[in-house]
Amino acid sequence: MRYYVYITTNPRKTVLYIGVTNSLTDRMSQHYANRGSAQTFAGRYFCYNLVHFEEYTDIKAAITREKELKGWTRAKKEALICIDNPGWVFIQT
Repeated sequence: MRYYVYITTNPRKTVLYIGVTNSLTDRMSQHYANRGSAQTFAGRYFCYNLVHFEEYTDIKAAITREKELKGWTRAKKEALICIDNPGWVFIQT
């Protein structure tokens, strides 16, 4: 099984959301469907545009990485995104 740690942002790229999933395509569809929903952080802030992801085969490693990224500053997260996606192009799954 594959697991993904991912970063999404809102259309104006002002908010970042970090998560982990075993189906990136399904999870992005869920974020899009929940846009505007006050019940979730990603929904409330319209974070449905994928800008970065990492693939893992071990769920524990993926969860550890997710927690690590969540502890980073905004600047450090932006630098990570810019390594592979300097233009912050929204990635299609």
